[in-house]
Amino acid sequence: MSRENRETLPLASQVAVVTGSTQGIGGGIALKLAEHGARVVVHGRDRQRADGEKMVQSIEAVGSQALLVTGDLQDESHCRSIIRKALEHFSRVDILVNNAAVVHRANIETASIELWDEIFAVNVRAPFLLSQEAVRHMKERRSGCIVNIGSGNGYCGGKRLLAYSTSKGAMITFTKNLSNYLTQYRIRVNQLNPGWTLTEGERHVVGVIEGKGENWLEEAEKTRPSGRMLLPVDVAEGVLFFATNDMISGAVLDYEQFPFGAPADFVI
Repeated sequence: MSRENRETLPLASQVAVVTGSTQGIGGGIALKLAEHGARVVVHGRDRQRADGEKMVQSIEAVGSQALLVTGDLQDESHCRSIIRKALEHFSRVDILVNNAAVVHRANIETASIELWDEIFAVNVRAPFLLSQEAVRHMKERRSGCIVNIGSGNGYCGGKRLLAYSTSKGAMITFTKNLSNYLTQYRIRVNQLNPGWTLTEGERHVVGVIEGKGENWLEEAEKTRPSGRMLLPVDVAEGVLFFATNDMISGAVLDYEQFPFGAPADFVI
C-alpha cells in the first residue's frame, strides 16, 4: 500500500502500545492495528525477542513502523519505561492495549503466594502502571484509548485457575472505574473478554500439559457453534472496533460464541 493510501486508514499517524504482542492474541492485535495505519510498540519478555523481531518484520511488511521493547512486567520501572520509550521513538501514544497475562494453574489448596503475586503483578498491577504512565501523556492531548484484554474466566473460571480468574475479575472493575474517571480527559477505556482462543501456546497447554492428546482440537471444535475456535485475528477485530469508535467507553464486551456461564454441555 502506498504512503498516500495509508494516510487514509482509520488509525493513520496513531501509535499503539500492545503488551504481550510477540505472538498469540497480542501479536494478532498488533498486526491488525498496523494494517489499519497504526505504528506499533511490540512488547514481550526478553526470551521472546526472536518472536518479537519477526512480529516487527510482519508489521513493516504491511507498510507500518514498529519498535520492539522487551522486559519483565513484574518490574515497575520496566512497565513505566515502555510508555517512555514509545514517546521517545514515536513522540506520542494514542492506544494502549493491556494484553499480556500470566496463566498459571492452581486451586485454593495448591496456589502458592509466589504464584498469586506473580499473576497479580503481571495481570493487574502492570496494566495499572502502564495506564498511569500513558494517561500522563494522553490527558495533555485530551485524547486516548485504552483497551484491556480480560477473559471469560473473570466471571468464575476453571477450578485450577483461581488466581488467574480473580485477576481478570479485578480488571473488569479497573476498566469501568478508570473509564469513569478519564471521561473528563476524553480518554476512552474498554475491555474485551475473549473466550477459548486458539494460540500457539494453547496447542501445547491443552495437548501436553492438560494431557488431552493430539486430537483435542478436533473434539473442541465440535462444541463451537461456528465449527471452529476463536483465533487471535478475531480478538483483534474487537480491539480494532474499540480503537476506532469514539462513542464507546466503559464497555466490557464478552467475546465468545455462546454466553459465558452457559451449561457445560451447551452444543449447537
